[in-house]
Amino acid sequence: MDVDMNDGKDRIAPMFKDRHVLITGGTGFLGKALIEKLLRCCPEIGQIYLLVRAKKGKAPRQRLEDIFANPLFDTVKGIRGLDALLSQCTVVGGDVTEPDLALSSEDRNLLTDNISIVYHCAATIRFDETLKKAVMLNTRGTKLMIDLAKQCKKLEMFGYVSTSYCHLNEKLLLEKPYAPPADPHKVIKAVEWLEESVVDGMTKKILGDCPNTYAYTKALAEALVVESMSEIPAVIFRPSIVIPTWREPIPGWTDNINGPVGLLIGAGKGVIRSMYCNSDGYGDYLPVDFAVSAMCVCTWNYITGALLLSRDHARNIYHLVSSAEIKVSWEGIIERGKWIVSNKIPLNGVLWYPGGTMKRTRWEHTLSAFFFHWIPAFLIDCLLYCFGYKPILWRIHQRIAKGFEVFEYYANNQWDFDNATVLYLRTIINEEEKVKFKIDAGGVEIQEYFENCIRAARWYILKETDDTIPAARRHMRVMWWVDKICKTIIYGGLIYYIGKALYSLLFASVF
Repeated sequence: MDVDMNDGKDRIAPMFKDRHVLITGGTGFLGKALIEKLLRCCPEIGQIYLLVRAKKGKAPRQRLEDIFANPLFDTVKGIRGLDALLSQCTVVGGDVTEPDLALSSEDRNLLTDNISIVYHCAATIRFDETLKKAVMLNTRGTKLMIDLAKQCKKLEMFGYVSTSYCHLNEKLLLEKPYAPPADPHKVIKAVEWLEESVVDGMTKKILGDCPNTYAYTKALAEALVVESMSEIPAVIFRPSIVIPTWREPIPGWTDNINGPVGLLIGAGKGVIRSMYCNSDGYGDYLPVDFAVSAMCVCTWNYITGALLLSRDHARNIYHLVSSAEIKVSWEGIIERGKWIVSNKIPLNGVLWYPGGTMKRTRWEHTLSAFFFHWIPAFLIDCLLYCFGYKPILWRIHQRIAKGFEVFEYYANNQWDFDNATVLYLRTIINEEEKVKFKIDAGGVEIQEYFENCIRAARWYILKETDDTIPAARRHMRVMWWVDKICKTIIYGGLIYYIGKALYSLLFASVF
């Protein structure tokens, strides 16, 4: 029964009571945050089933234990205890890239008999993934999950986690279906039949105007979900660039260096000193705790209908975005990051004092990268080799350059997103729900957020403890002087030789 929003009681968590949920991609960034949110804020939820494959010699159950070992779960473990969390989560061995999801008949029956809600989060987010692998995971994997959902006797919602950056020909993306770049069924059949080397040779032609396999295969997967909406209750979540937590349960938490965090670390370490980018442009970012809160609120509205007192199936595509409220330019990200690392939270082992600029033309970036990326990388690696260490900087810059190939497309184009459905949801949740399941930007301080991101990256990604900060500050001061001295020598030398050349040119004829 729905409770009037004026009563001020949370209606979202009770909706999950005794409902069994299936999550794919639970070992990923978004998946971990979703599991933690449900366990902490919806403790009366039924069983959470996690489709997990064996990986690197670890059985699915071991991978669940690894998930709970992440600092992200420290708060909920302190509240409820590890044993309670483990008992509420059931690992099901499977693989979305395999036929029939590699499920045993017993596990398939377990899921189809019990599942009410599905969150399909599993995907490869590598933009440079081979087309065959991307199709098998992102597109065919979604088709197989839809097939499973059709068999679920108690299904109330199938939630597909897409991306707001999968229809890149639309500069203003609306909360509606869009035509796919190709027939997903035909693409799946072709990729299944052809060898990977053959698909690789055809990839550019198949993608057409689409810049990468990620966007292409996610758009195909969306078409499959839209097609299924006549048979199952399905919704599409389109989050933008999912970034570290704003506040819950740990400010700035992340488990990867994708997106802005990688840029902050690279610039903070003095490794990245040039980028080809429209510095005034901006991306759309969404803290992961906002993303999972929005997914919970959308699920509640879809299943209960909130104020409508019946299922709200008319709203089935949700844009989980932020740029209508907060716009941070690419240059703003880098400049904030450099200031924070230089003045407040220095990183260990800085190779050079943070600096550099964004270049508006490719030739400027190429020239700068040659002098400030590749030459220093070669010289430092030579020194490392001479002292008996393994050269690493050249390899790091190769990875950075490869990442820039993808990044440049997004950094030099601009998209905006309509999120009317999520704005509507803000009007029907009460004050308690707004705090417990935050889906607005109120109270977000950008500078504080970036500081938390860098601090958390220092702890959880770089494994740099707080007791190393004083030494890092001393090293940063040394690198500041090194930077100034080197620039003085270089610029002084250039002025000297240019002046000498001009003197010779001007006065040679006189004598």
